[in-house]
Amino acid sequence: MMKKILIPFLFFALIFQVGAQETKKAEVKWLSFEEAIKLNEKNPKPLLIDVYTDWCGYCKKMDRTTYKNEVIVQYINKNFHPVKLNGEEKEDITFKDYTFKFKNQGRRGYNEFAAALLNGKLSYPTTVIMNKELQLLDRVPGYLDAKIMEKVVTFFATEKYKTETWQDFVKGFKSNL
Repeated sequence: MMKKILIPFLFFALIFQVGAQETKKAEVKWLSFEEAIKLNEKNPKPLLIDVYTDWCGYCKKMDRTTYKNEVIVQYINKNFHPVKLNGEEKEDITFKDYTFKFKNQGRRGYNEFAAALLNGKLSYPTTVIMNKELQLLDRVPGYLDAKIMEKVVTFFATEKYKTETWQDFVKGFKSNL
């Protein structure tokens, strides 16, 4: 009788444990902008900056889907210093000897650094790519599903933007999803 109860219990415990481990694996190792800058000094990599807000539905959807996709997570963690940046961050952000501050505007406000990255177009989510030298390469506004994100991160991590147009790159792209 005890074996009949114990075996199913152990089976479900094992399944739960494996599921928990799988969930843990698929996480982007998000950094603050300042942490990414410090890491970049020792280990130069491009920056992928996810500019979001707490109230943004599509930002949350990207967190639940795109940024949980195992292929995307592994690629971003390996090839970028990933930054999570709240567009409405109230703390000052210092970059290149300039301190960006929070500006109260309307019901919420915005951080000047997010506004600078987004060229004044406060659209959330926006994925911003900076190269190893911390120069802005591109900003991609809107929700990006895993298929589009894979192309974007590969285009910039492999530096194909230096030799190919986006259109040519996409034509020859082979997905790993």
